[in-house]
Amino acid sequence: MITSTFLKSSSRTLGATLLASGLLLASAAEAQISTPQASPKSTVQQRVGLTDVTITYSRPSLKGRTAFGGLVPFSKRWRTGANATTAIKFSDDVTVEGKKIPAGEYGIYTIPNKTEWIVVLNKSTKMGANVDGFKDDEDVARFTIKPYKLASKVETFTINFADITPATASVDMQWELTGAKFKITSDVDAKVMAQIEEKVTKNASPSANDLAAAAVYYYDSNKDAKQALEWLQKANATDPKFWNVHTEAKLRMKLKDYKGTVTAAEQSRKLALDAKNADYVKMNDDLILEAKKAGKL
Repeated sequence: MITSTFLKSSSRTLGATLLASGLLLASAAEAQISTPQASPKSTVQQRVGLTDVTITYSRPSLKGRTAFGGLVPFSKRWRTGANATTAIKFSDDVTVEGKKIPAGEYGIYTIPNKTEWIVVLNKSTKMGANVDGFKDDEDVARFTIKPYKLASKVETFTINFADITPATASVDMQWELTGAKFKITSDVDAKVMAQIEEKVTKNASPSANDLAAAAVYYYDSNKDAKQALEWLQKANATDPKFWNVHTEAKLRMKLKDYKGTVTAAEQSRKLALDAKNADYVKMNDDLILEAKKAGKL
């Protein structure tokens, strides 16, 4: 005989099973199938001078189609990619193609043509495909650049950083056989010179590292070579590192102190040998030969 307790227990077990099954079915129904995006999202970042520049964009592919004049009509505003608006973010104020741009994030919109592109940086980064929906009075910069022909075909739209120097870099946009780029300039000099003034010029006891950094910056920026040499001599007197002694040799070469160049390069070469750095050994060998030839030593 089946007791009422057993029936109640079985009923509860069956109810729990049905509830669990229902939850699983509901969860399965709500889950979406994940597939690769046709235009995957990408982020590229580059430090330009002392400024971090970040670009976030989506990358469409040709798939047998024509890029400019096809997928991207000429003389029409383009979001410079696919899906969401392509965005560029600057951690500090910068200059882009001669235009002063405050720190912040902006949408990159372009109007490609055969012989020139118009590039627009706009405060709106949320318009997506509605490229005509933003307000022109929210533009922060508008400039014209010349496209160039690529040596080989680029299947998937690509944005990279190119032509990098201590204070500048170019944003290089490439697709199919067309490239177009614009230049970003970071105000490095004012920031570095302020640090040098604080840590070296007005500091009664600057560290060897700060002295060397200031000297190397002066050398790289073609500033006062005599001042740079004075700082580097002080740094190398207490903490000689092969790369800093090599810069001292280059400064002496710039000042046409050929004997001093050879002496410093030989010291750097010995330090580089001890450190097993073949690149600096060779650079010092080359500099020694150059100095001996120039000074007829």
